[in-house]
Amino acid sequence: MQELNASSWRRELPVLKGRAVSLREPADADLGSLVDLLSFEDASRFGLDGPVDEAAVQLLIARAARDRQAGASFTYVIAANSSNGRAIGLVQVRALDPAFETAEWEMTLTPSARGSGVFIETARLVASFVFASLGTHRIEARVQVQNGRANGALRKIGAVQEGILRRAVRRRGEYVDQVLWSVLKDDWGERPAPPATRVH
Repeated sequence: MQELNASSWRRELPVLKGRAVSLREPADADLGSLVDLLSFEDASRFGLDGPVDEAAVQLLIARAARDRQAGASFTYVIAANSSNGRAIGLVQVRALDPAFETAEWEMTLTPSARGSGVFIETARLVASFVFASLGTHRIEARVQVQNGRANGALRKIGAVQEGILRRAVRRRGEYVDQVLWSVLKDDWGERPAPPATRVH
C-alpha cells in the first residue's frame, strides 16, 4: 500500500482499488444512487434523521467532505469495477478520539451486493488504509444482533466479538441489541496487503 503522511487524507481522500470494487469519496454525481441505497429499510443511516431524499443526501455528501477536512471521519462510495461507477455501498470511518487512535466504522450495501464478497473486500481495503495511514490501532463496529450476514462477515475478516450492547439503538420505533466487534492493528498486520492506492 502506498504510504501517505498522517494528514494527506484530510486534503484529498485516496481512491482504494481492489479486484472487484473501487472506493472513492462521494460526489454530487452519486446523488441518485445514494438516495436509492439509503432508502432501503435496513440501510445504515449515517446520521440522517429524517426522510432520505436528494436534499438530505446532498447534506450528507457535504458533511462528509467537511468532516474529512477536519480529520473527524471519512466516507467512501463503494462502486463495483464491473459497473459504470454507480454506488453499490457506502462506508464511513469515524474517529472516537482526537488522535484517531480508535475508530468506528459503518457500512451499508445494496441487497444485490450482499453475500458477494463486496463487504469483505471493502473492509480489508478500508482497514488496511486506516491502520497504515492514520495511526489507528483499533476499529470498532456495532451490528444488530439479528444481522447474521454482517456478523458473519466481520468474523471472516478476523474481527473479535467483545460483547452485546443491550438496547443500544432504535430501529423502527423499538430499541434493539447490538454486537460490539473490534479489529486491532496488531492482529491485522498478519493479513496480506491489498492492491496499492492511488490519489485522484
